[in-house]
Amino acid sequence: MAKKAVASLQKGAGKGYAKVIKMTKSPKTGAFTFQESVVPNEMVKDFYKK
Repeated sequence: MAKKAVASLQKGAGKGYAKVIKMTKSPKTGAFTFQESVVPNEMVKDFYKK
């Protein structure tokens, strides 16, 4: 079953947005952290370039 946040993106104007998750490694501890965001489809590649 999909989470409510993801399921609500599939209705109406929400189809123009995507939920993206970026994994980054901390240089200090070496632990991985995850950054989640909901961005317009046109901005997905820009989100990963940062």
